[in-house]
Amino acid sequence: MAITNKSFNKLTNQELSIQISLNGLSFCIIQKSIQTITTLKQVEFEKKLNPFELLNKLEELFNTEKALQGGFDKVIVIHDNELSTIVPKALFKEEAIADYLKFNSKILKSDYITYDEVELSDSVCIYVPYININNYLYDRFGSFTFKHISTVLINSILQLEKNSEEPKVYINVKKNSFEFVAVKNAQLLFYNTFEYITKEDFIYYILFTAEQLNLNPEVFNLVFTGNINKQDEFYKIAYRYIRHITFGHRNNTNNFSEPVKYSYSNFALTNSL
Repeated sequence: MAITNKSFNKLTNQELSIQISLNGLSFCIIQKSIQTITTLKQVEFEKKLNPFELLNKLEELFNTEKALQGGFDKVIVIHDNELSTIVPKALFKEEAIADYLKFNSKILKSDYITYDEVELSDSVCIYVPYININNYLYDRFGSFTFKHISTVLINSILQLEKNSEEPKVYINVKKNSFEFVAVKNAQLLFYNTFEYITKEDFIYYILFTAEQLNLNPEVFNLVFTGNINKQDEFYKIAYRYIRHITFGHRNNTNNFSEPVKYSYSNFALTNSL
């Protein structure tokens, strides 16, 4: 969804994407004239914050990061939370938007609910954005676009798998949570977010969900993205139970001004540009 006003900034050829969650913040800046990501940074919090504390952290980030103090031709905000659901477009009715969400998320009467169209899956993502964050960024930048992380992930993964027929499960790993995206024949099978603490939680949710989808861990391909590598205990326990595991890659041709450690980290953030 886009928020606009009548203000215009001087063209800078720079675009900013910010991913917002209660567990951390990340942002990247791309210089469009040379298709190069010049800044990529991630900040993890020591504990899960509330939306008011999150706003304070965001304000602090803008006040201390020199790269964020210039102008941008385009600003994209990714709201990263569990307050979302995916509905087939054929069943979606805007007037019933709250009804879809209340079945699997705890929402308040005061919550602002909106939706994104997930073009490649012919579906709609209904979610609660951090409205105080949106208000702050509107005051700072004027026009900007915001989306839910599921919108970015599903579109990015379906684009990567557009010629694939085999079932694949993408696990986008973050601190204490992950997104589970299952695809087959270039179609979305399943999407959900799971919170975990231990490695046993982590593998339980993956294996249980795969079982419900009739996916055999000896057969299907598991693709990791996000904050994980082969040395992590979460990778090691997954490798114990699932035969075929690989790491994903970004669905873009952008260059990086500084080397990145993994080609699959910050998957949603960098694919949003």
